[in-house]
Amino acid sequence: MLDEIDHPARIRTEEPAVTTPGTIEALVEPAAELTTDEVRRYSRHLIIPDVGMTGQKRLKNAKVLVIGAGGLGSPALMYLAAAGVGTLGIAEFDEVDESNLQRQIIHGQSDIGKSKAVSAKESIAETNPLVDVIVHEGRLDNDNVMEVFEGYDLIVDGTDNFATRYMVNDAAYFLGIPYVWGSIYRFDGQASVFAPTLVDDAPCYRCLYPEPPPPGMVPSCAEGGVLGVLCASIGSIQVNEAIKLITGAGDPAIGKLVIYDALELTWRTLKVRKDPNCRLCGENADVTGLIDYDSFCGAISEDAADAAAGSTISVTELEHMLKERDEGSRSFTLVDVREPNEYEINKIPGSVLIPKGEFLNGNAFEQLPQDTPVVLHCKSGVRSAEALAVLKGAGYSDAVHVGGGVVAWVNQIDPSQPSY
Repeated sequence: MLDEIDHPARIRTEEPAVTTPGTIEALVEPAAELTTDEVRRYSRHLIIPDVGMTGQKRLKNAKVLVIGAGGLGSPALMYLAAAGVGTLGIAEFDEVDESNLQRQIIHGQSDIGKSKAVSAKESIAETNPLVDVIVHEGRLDNDNVMEVFEGYDLIVDGTDNFATRYMVNDAAYFLGIPYVWGSIYRFDGQASVFAPTLVDDAPCYRCLYPEPPPPGMVPSCAEGGVLGVLCASIGSIQVNEAIKLITGAGDPAIGKLVIYDALELTWRTLKVRKDPNCRLCGENADVTGLIDYDSFCGAISEDAADAAAGSTISVTELEHMLKERDEGSRSFTLVDVREPNEYEINKIPGSVLIPKGEFLNGNAFEQLPQDTPVVLHCKSGVRSAEALAVLKGAGYSDAVHVGGGVVAWVNQIDPSQPSY
């Protein structure tokens, strides 16, 4: 799974940075006892006054659902298990890919091709066999999310797309379950705790981000990349907040947004207030049930969807067109709209690089021929559809783009190239 940071322009925050210190009641009642083996295992927790025997019993009795066993879910699951959380749920539908191993440390080389949920469960068993692991392997959607969430005390959200984040927020609110959220992109990370049903005047995710960013504005980690170790930095914050909520220790990040810049090595904590006009938890809320989150967030803009309709070709069609071009019976320009560092990883032979940003600012038109058709492609087809909309708007009526992009090309035409 992919991990994209939220759009800064959408943040509703206020400074100064730190909320007034305070404590909340522990989220979980303590278990009856710890076994001798558990006392030995968790001894370093037991000698911390703010955790102690009672706090560890609360951890043992806790049921925590982690959404995603990817970049954030990997360190979160490992440290929650090591901490002694008695029941861990894993909601994950994907399989382990080699490109995951740079950051998803719960998986190893021998796990490639395996269910991420199963791989994570096996790793947890090695970390702490005392933990009960529940696997939810289906994709979370409106039909199952409420049922999956039911019975958990806390949710740790490691999702990588806006549609799922809004769905998690709404479902957790309707069920009265607090959750710990995190987001990462390149060298930047964010984290917070959303618990509007636990603490009066606490914000929810919609209070922080009332609307998703416009489609195509914020690249995913699959498009823009992420520093592998950043996952551990933000994932560990999420676990830290989960432990505080479960045990009642310290002051959780409710009403706070933690922002980490790994390049500058800076941490900021902004105060986030409940939005009285929030559509979910505000005074005149109009979101009273789960909605169509894909439509709400939009994978691509309406203009891009309109442009791509009837102007999308497959990689097999492109392969045939390239052969005809090589034979001299067809003329067209194949343009790769990815970024230069992506172009260095793999490419469709015969393509020229003009990043999507050049289309958005108009500079691409100086580089495009006026007398031949233009064929666009990107990694998966999203960015090329956005660039196609720009071309169509400029009068390039015969321009097309390649559905599936270079991912489909590598999978179907040239598997000798690496994927990412």
